[in-house]
Amino acid sequence: MESTTKIALVTGGSRGLGKDTALRLAERGNDVIITYNSQKDEAQAVVEAILQTGRRAAALHLNVGNTQSFDAFTTTLQVTLLKTFQRERFDYLVNNAGHGVTVPSMADTTEEQFDELVRVHLKAPLFLTTKVLPLLNDGGAIVNISTGLTRFTHPGSGAYASVKAGVETLTKYMAKEFGPRFIRANVVAPGAIATDFNGGRLRSSTQVQDMIKAITALPRFGQADDIGSVVAFLCSDDAKWISGQRIEVSGGMYL
Repeated sequence: MESTTKIALVTGGSRGLGKDTALRLAERGNDVIITYNSQKDEAQAVVEAILQTGRRAAALHLNVGNTQSFDAFTTTLQVTLLKTFQRERFDYLVNNAGHGVTVPSMADTTEEQFDELVRVHLKAPLFLTTKVLPLLNDGGAIVNISTGLTRFTHPGSGAYASVKAGVETLTKYMAKEFGPRFIRANVVAPGAIATDFNGGRLRSSTQVQDMIKAITALPRFGQADDIGSVVAFLCSDDAKWISGQRIEVSGGMYL
C-alpha cells in the first residue's frame, strides 16, 4: 500500500526562506526535496536536519536560471522519487529560488540585471512548473514566492518588483488551468525579512531595521519562520479551499 505521506519540492532550499519552508513542511509531516545551486554543503545540512525529524529528504542540484537544464533535472527528480521515497509523484511545489538586485534607482538597473531577474524569477517558475507538472499529484499545491514590493514601492526595486508582479499574474493562471486537477496555486509575498537576501542588508544594518519597524504595523522586521510557516500552511489540507490568492506576510508594512 502506497504511503500517505506527502512530498514537497522546494527550490532554493539551502538557506533563507527556502530552508525554513523545508523545515516547516517537515514539521507538518511531509517528506521534502530541496534544490540548491551552489550551496551544496548547506543543502546537505538542511537534509540532515529534516532527517532528524523522522522525515525523509533529498537535495538536488538545480540552476533555475538555466531552463535548458530542466529536462535533466526532471529525470533526476523521477529517479530520486523512486529511489529515496518509493514514489512516482510528489504533492507540493514551492517556487522559491531567487536573488535580489539592489540599485539606487530604476535608472541604474542594467539590461543584464533585468534579463537575469526574468530568467530566475519569472521564466523559471513557468517552465519548471510545466516541466514537472506530470509528476505532481492531483489535489496537490503550488506556492510561488513574490514580494510585498508589488503592493508598495521602494527606490531601486522597480525591476525586481515588476518581474514578481508577473509571477503573481502567472499564479492566477496556474490556479485556473490546473484547477480541474484540484491543484491549488497561491502566492506568498514576504515583506522585509532578515535573511542573506540582498547581501543580508536588513540583518546587518540597525538603521534599516529601525526604518522597517517605523513603517510596519507590527513594529519589527520579519524572520524566515514568519514565511515558512505560511507556505507550509498553504501546502496542507487546512488550505484546501484557497487558490489563486496573494497572501502578503509583511507584518502590515505601509498600511
